[in-house]
Amino acid sequence: MSTLVLVIDDSLVVRKILEICLSRAGYEVKSFPGSVEVFRWLATPEARIPSLVIVDLCLPVIDGYDIIRRLKTKPAFAHTVFVMISQREGVLDRLKARLAGAKDYLTKPLKTQDLLAVVQSSIGLPAASQEETYRLPGVSKGGLIAAGHQYPTHKHLYH
Repeated sequence: MSTLVLVIDDSLVVRKILEICLSRAGYEVKSFPGSVEVFRWLATPEARIPSLVIVDLCLPVIDGYDIIRRLKTKPAFAHTVFVMISQREGVLDRLKARLAGAKDYLTKPLKTQDLLAVVQSSIGLPAASQEETYRLPGVSKGGLIAAGHQYPTHKHLYH
């Protein structure tokens, strides 16, 4: 079974870019525009517990802090890693994210190599592509290589 990553961001552009970046790296990605949609999906029979959740701080209805807090109270999410993304760069925001249960905090615009580095260091390489990736050189001057795909270092993800 593939490694599942959930993306929760109200920006369709950010969700699509993260989906492409992570799926090319070999991860299974499911994305949602907000808390209502992710909690609705988690209540369905086809829902699976993700290895990692990337959640935007500023979301409608329930913010990223509360999404992390609510999911962390559920025993099924005991081993799930949470990463907060936001345009906010303040120390207080980073501290609040950490206290809510986020392992990492990345600021927008995101660099694809930073995102992949955080994901891979948090949950490892995706199960389906570990063998293939180990045969490739780790990092080239032009970008990060994972699962046979190159991600240029100059590309950014915007909110």
